[in-house]
Amino acid sequence: MRPDPLPGPARARSPGRRARLPLVPPALFDFWAQRVSPTWSWDRPLARILAREQAASDAVSLVLKPNRHFLGFRPGQHVNLGVEVDGRRLVRSYSPSAPAAADGSFRITVKAIEGGKVSRFLHEQARVGDVLVLGQAFGELALPADDTAPRLLLAAGSGITPMMAIFASLAAQPEPPPTTLLYATRTRDQRCFVDELRAIGAANPALQVRFLLSRDRAVAGDEAEGRLDAGLLAPWLDAKAHVLACGPTGFVETASTLLTGRTASFAAESFSPPVFENTDTGSVELRLARSGRTLEVPRGQPLLDALEAAGLSPAHGCRRGLCNSCACGKASGRTRHLLTGEVEHEPVSALRLCVSSACSDLVLDL
Repeated sequence: MRPDPLPGPARARSPGRRARLPLVPPALFDFWAQRVSPTWSWDRPLARILAREQAASDAVSLVLKPNRHFLGFRPGQHVNLGVEVDGRRLVRSYSPSAPAAADGSFRITVKAIEGGKVSRFLHEQARVGDVLVLGQAFGELALPADDTAPRLLLAAGSGITPMMAIFASLAAQPEPPPTTLLYATRTRDQRCFVDELRAIGAANPALQVRFLLSRDRAVAGDEAEGRLDAGLLAPWLDAKAHVLACGPTGFVETASTLLTGRTASFAAESFSPPVFENTDTGSVELRLARSGRTLEVPRGQPLLDALEAAGLSPAHGCRRGLCNSCACGKASGRTRHLLTGEVEHEPVSALRLCVSSACSDLVLDL
C-alpha cells in the first residue's frame, strides 16, 4: 500500500523520503500486491463489486467498495470505470446513484445500451468480487447552497442516477427545502428506484416524486402521461426555484427552453454524446510525436473519433468534454473547440480529444 507522503519542501532529498519511495516500479508493486488483496495498489484507485441487483428491465445496480486512493464524490458527480472487454481496457463514466455509505462504498446503476460494450459487460458479465479501475470524481452538477428556496429535479432515462443521489442526500437533511423530482421514462418497467423514491416521499412531506410515462397509461396517483411540456411543469414553476435537469439531449433542451430565465437558476447535463455541426471541410496531417505515426484526419471531426477510426485507442471517458481523461498536449497547429466554436491558435497548449477538431496540420503528444 502507498505510504503517507512526508510534508516539507525538502522531502525528495531526505533519507526518510527515499525510504518511503517504492523499491520496485509501481506497476510491479501492484502486480504482486494484488496477489494478496485485489484492490491493493501503490496509488491507483480500484473498486471491488460487493453486490449487484436488477434495478429495472434494462438496468443493473452495482455496489462498489473503493480502496483508500479514491477521494470520494459529491452527489451529482461522475466517476470513470475501467473494464477489460475482449482484451481491451475500456473506460466509461457513470454517476453514483446514492450517497456514499459509512464504509465508503457506493452504488452505480448501469443501463444496458444497445451496442455499448462497457454497459453490456457491466450489465451481463460483471460479478460480485470483480475489481474495476476507478477514476476520481468529476462534474459540477449540484444544487446551490440555498437552504430555503424550492428545488425542481428533472430526470429522464439514465439521468435518474445523479438525481437519485441528490434526492437521497436532501432526504438525509434534518429540514430539506421543498423539492420535487420529476422522473420521465417511456414505460413503467424502465424505471429505477421506484420503491426507494416513494419511501423517501412518504417519509418526508417536503420531498415529492412524480413519474412521467410517454408510452404507458398512468394508473397511480403519482404518475402522469405524456412528455415534458409547459402544462406539466406549471405547478412547480417558481421564480425562486433552483432547477437541475439530466437526461437525453432532447429532454434537456426542452427543459432549458421551458425554464431558462423563469427560475432562479437552471443547470443541466446531457448523458448523450454531443452532436457537432461540422462546417470545416478538407483534411489535415496529424503527427503523433511519441509514436512517430502520421495520419490524415478530416477537419471538423472530433480528434478522438479520428484516432479511433485509424485503429488507435487513446485514453478517454465521458466523450463530452467533462472528465479530462482524453486531455493531451499539442505541440503545434490550430484546433477548434467543438462545443464553443473557439479556435485555439496557441502552438503549444493542451486540449481534450473528444471536443476538439483540427483546423490545420497538428502535432500531438501521443
